[in-house]
Amino acid sequence: MIIKTSKGRGRKIHIFLDDEYMATTDSDFWMSNYIPDGTEIDEPQMNSLISEINNRKAFNKCADLLAVRNHSVKELKSKLLRTVDEKAADNAISKFTQMGYLDDEKFAYELSYYLFNTKQYSYYRVKQELIKRGIDKEIISMALSDNKTDEIDSLTVIINKSYLPKLNSENGKNKVTAALMRKGFSYSDIKSALKRIEDEE
Repeated sequence: MIIKTSKGRGRKIHIFLDDEYMATTDSDFWMSNYIPDGTEIDEPQMNSLISEINNRKAFNKCADLLAVRNHSVKELKSKLLRTVDEKAADNAISKFTQMGYLDDEKFAYELSYYLFNTKQYSYYRVKQELIKRGIDKEIISMALSDNKTDEIDSLTVIINKSYLPKLNSENGKNKVTAALMRKGFSYSDIKSALKRIEDEE
C-alpha cells in the first residue's frame, strides 16, 4: 500500500492509502510520525498508524471536553465514541483518570451539590441525573446522603426565595406547582410546602 498526504484546512493533514482516504490528523502529529509520500507500508504499519492517530484524537478531544466542564466517565466515553474507536477512547480515559482529571466520585458530589443548591432539584431528580450519567449506585448513595435534606423544608425555602411573587398572580399556585414538579418534587410535598407557607402568613 502506497501512502500519500494532502494538506487540509488549518493544521489538518489528510492521509491516503492507494489513493483511498484513510484518516485525518494534525501537522504536529505528522511531523513526529512523518512518512514520505510514495512510501510503501504493510498492513501492520497501517494499523499502527491508524491506532496512533485515533489515540491522539481521543486524547485531544478529552482535553477539550474537560476544559469546558467536568464529566463522568460514561458521558465522556459516549462523546469520544462519536469520533474514535473504543480502544482509543478507553486509552484516553485511562490517562485522564490517572492524571486526576476524571473521578466519578468527585464528579457525583460536585454535580449533586450544584443540582440541589443552584438548580434546586428534588432528591429524586438529582438521583435520576446521576444515574443518567452512569455513576455507580454506591457513589450515588454517598453523594446524596451528604446532600440530602427534608424535601418539604427544601421546597419551603425554594418557594419563599424564588416563587413567592408568582403565587399571587393569576393561576399562580398551579404554575408554581407545575414548575416545581418539573424539578422532580412530588405533588404531595409541594402541596404540604404551600400549606406551610400559607399557615406562616
